[in-house]
Amino acid sequence: MIEADKRKAVFLLHQEGMSINEIARRLHLSRNTVCTILKQKGEMPVPTRKRKVRLDRELLERLYRECEGRAQRVHEKLTEEEGIQIPYSTLTRLLRELGLSKEPSTRCDRVPDEPGAEMQHDTSTYRIRPGDRLTLVIASLLYLRYSKRRYLQFFRKFNRFRMKCFLHTALMFWGYAGRICVIDNTNLARLRGTGRNAVIVPEMAAFATAHGFRFVCHEKGHANRKAGEERSFWTVETNFFPGRHFSSLEDLNQQALEWSTVRMEHRPVSKTGLIPAQAFEQERAALVALPAHLPAPYLCHERKTDQYGYVPLCDSCKAALRKPLLRNRSRSNRLRPRPRASGASRHLLNHPQGFPAGGVDRIKRGHREESSC
Repeated sequence: MIEADKRKAVFLLHQEGMSINEIARRLHLSRNTVCTILKQKGEMPVPTRKRKVRLDRELLERLYRECEGRAQRVHEKLTEEEGIQIPYSTLTRLLRELGLSKEPSTRCDRVPDEPGAEMQHDTSTYRIRPGDRLTLVIASLLYLRYSKRRYLQFFRKFNRFRMKCFLHTALMFWGYAGRICVIDNTNLARLRGTGRNAVIVPEMAAFATAHGFRFVCHEKGHANRKAGEERSFWTVETNFFPGRHFSSLEDLNQQALEWSTVRMEHRPVSKTGLIPAQAFEQERAALVALPAHLPAPYLCHERKTDQYGYVPLCDSCKAALRKPLLRNRSRSNRLRPRPRASGASRHLLNHPQGFPAGGVDRIKRGHREESSC
């Protein structure tokens, strides 16, 4: 396409008596192009296009409902029943523009950083090698948006109970909580719905209320709403895992605790050089203070001891109780990080190592005497 100024120059030079060949040589144009511009008198050509197909919105909406959202059937009915010849690509474009086949994208809100306003939670899976075996672990990370504090912990399995245990441990470690906790639409705390229409599981909503915050799901497609959380997982992959070796899950969590609550808290982050430990001191007044006596989450299981004096704690683990309690009913409270057993208003067992991994059949026999009343 020749610019309008160059077209005008060609026409004026020819009016002044310059030959077509000379104009073509000076302006680096072909002779045919110069002749075409002179025929148009130096004006920009008016583009002509084929007749634009116009469809009634109500007709498209009606056919789209009748065809249950199938654009190909809409195209067939337009051609066969309405006698309207329209390319299929044009029809699908019109359906998108009218918001029938695809909802129009909405602009993501820009939420400013406010002290005490929010924290963010998410999980991510990793394959690590504690010892010689490659193991799948789930990383759970809580992030304070304003002060950029992090709390990281790894689990072999993750469910709502473990999520409550993790949040309780992290918040009690800080002693404070943000007013809202931003989560995604696949989080365990969500029951149904997305974004502002999401319904939180009553159990998780009650837990959040007891800890001074509430869960909020970001809008669908707006994953950047918790970009600080996503960036934290990138930091885990690029700064925590490289060059570290782990002998067990406990060793992994011990190193993760030191990395997230000591090393990263005194390291400047972002372009502002903000130090999380110092920013948290400024944010503390705006956060929700948690009482020190807040009870930890637990699951209560009714169990009976077998003829050997063992009480089943989980599918692959049994713990020994003392002999006089054989066949008696006991209650196993599964707390993080250790299981406890009680019966007849008495404490019977407290296993310090937690649940063994790898399908251990029974806790070692020496534990029988150590765990008795």
